[in-house]
Amino acid sequence: MTYRGRLGEIWRVSARTPVAGLALSVLTTALLAYLLCVCMSDHKTKVIRITLENFSGDGLERARRNVRTPVADRQQFPSRSERNIKRSPVSRFAPRGELCQRPPEERFDCARDRSLSRAECEARGCCYVPLKDGLSNGPPCCFYPPSYPGYKMAPLSPSPRGQAATLNRPTPSYLPRDISTLQLEVMEESEGRLHLTLKDPAHPRYEVPLSVAPPRKSPEAQGALYGVEFQPDPFGFVVRRKSNGRVLMNTTVAPLLFADQYLQLSTSLPSSLLSGLGEHYTPLTLDLNWTSLTLWNQDMAPHGDANLYGSHPFYLVQEGDGQAHGVFLLNSNAMEVVLQPTPALTWVSIGGVLDLYVLLGPDPQSVVRQYHEVIGYPMMPPYWSLGFHLCRWGYPTTNATRAVAQRMHDAQFPLDVQWNDLDYADKQRDFTFDPQRFGDLPEMVKEFHQAGMKYVLILDPGISSSSPPGSYRPFDEGLQRGVFIRNTTGQPLIGQVWPGPTAFPDFTNPETQSWWQENIQDFHSKVPVDGLWIDMNEPASFVQGSVEGCPDTDLESPPMFQV
Repeated sequence: MTYRGRLGEIWRVSARTPVAGLALSVLTTALLAYLLCVCMSDHKTKVIRITLENFSGDGLERARRNVRTPVADRQQFPSRSERNIKRSPVSRFAPRGELCQRPPEERFDCARDRSLSRAECEARGCCYVPLKDGLSNGPPCCFYPPSYPGYKMAPLSPSPRGQAATLNRPTPSYLPRDISTLQLEVMEESEGRLHLTLKDPAHPRYEVPLSVAPPRKSPEAQGALYGVEFQPDPFGFVVRRKSNGRVLMNTTVAPLLFADQYLQLSTSLPSSLLSGLGEHYTPLTLDLNWTSLTLWNQDMAPHGDANLYGSHPFYLVQEGDGQAHGVFLLNSNAMEVVLQPTPALTWVSIGGVLDLYVLLGPDPQSVVRQYHEVIGYPMMPPYWSLGFHLCRWGYPTTNATRAVAQRMHDAQFPLDVQWNDLDYADKQRDFTFDPQRFGDLPEMVKEFHQAGMKYVLILDPGISSSSPPGSYRPFDEGLQRGVFIRNTTGQPLIGQVWPGPTAFPDFTNPETQSWWQENIQDFHSKVPVDGLWIDMNEPASFVQGSVEGCPDTDLESPPMFQV
């Protein structure tokens, strides 16, 4: 018989004889009677909730008791001034004692939004243990106890795509705009691909409009490579590799949080050999020593662990025996990924849903293939694109560009593709070329083609908004068709890029896609380029937010991160 407490302790007692069974019953009764006496006799108490799980042959049984234990140190309680602080309904009293005796590397941060005082931390129902000297910028001093309340999972039932269950949070978390009911869906899509989603069933939330193709069926498949187990209360799940029982994911290590603009999910990792989570200027194997990686596209020269031009919420873990698995979070909101030496990982996103793909490999190459089956394969590049290209800022005219290509020819250096940066454009505007310096651009391109070369131009997806009305068709027509990203007033959001004040196309709008394609076709009919270099499409702007700054709204400053 196994008793498992909510705090994670496990006791095993063999009851092979009637005498042993009787002794077990007497011991259990005496223990509960003692705890009850303590509860009734000492008013200097705190509440600890203990859950006993009976995994005997007659099924899983739970008995919950509110057990009061004497407090050894009166100073463990908040001061009067601390008690005047408005507390979260998570816990009447902060956890103490053994609940907070966690090794630093096993602490999961309860204050990702900002630095908290002891009173603020404990008001969230979390442990507060100051760090020892030399551990700053590492383990959190405010962290979740093992008993932290979370969602409760109802039994799984069949769904159109797999199995589904409802999660309910009886006790609100400390988050603003908490979402108390979630829908879990579990889809075993192939022998090597497990798909789990957590969504708000009452209100639609943004989901990445990615059409995922059905997985390829392997003729030699012998069943799923994974097994998944669920902990109903507090909710969590464990994914194992069937061949060896290795735990690949264990989300019971920290609570699931799900609010309108704050989603958080933690998991243990089976190895410290972790790669991915780009784009950052980091080694191939990531540093798990309390590293925080931001995923939010920005135009930034690579340095340190700053977030760069792309966001790829996917990681690959090489396990100890050479096998590998990957996890992909299909979420395009700004997010942070926290790595810690447990080893463990925490996803934090400020929107969307939790849409997880677990890819079982079992080798790194198979994991990458399974990942591309989800996100799509890259287009096969044209053969000529594999040749030698030449490009730089600073070819001021068509004649200067021709001279560069001629010098390459004279030196008998093969040149397959010549490029031009933004020098060619009239006032640095898209879909134009300077009538003075690049007036014969179409003729130059034809000359390159006759010489067996290809030609590529830069094209920034930012449209100048400062030209007089009627003088710049891409902006005039885009304004009429409503293709630009809008600000809080419903007007086009204006940033600052190379041509000056700039509007940004909203490529999630089908009308924008048609408008963009039509402008490219029109320009190509005049200048027969072979390729376009898309730049500044993070999108990049030289000002914060817009030329008018940032409005004071929850989108710019999510409630969780407002000090």
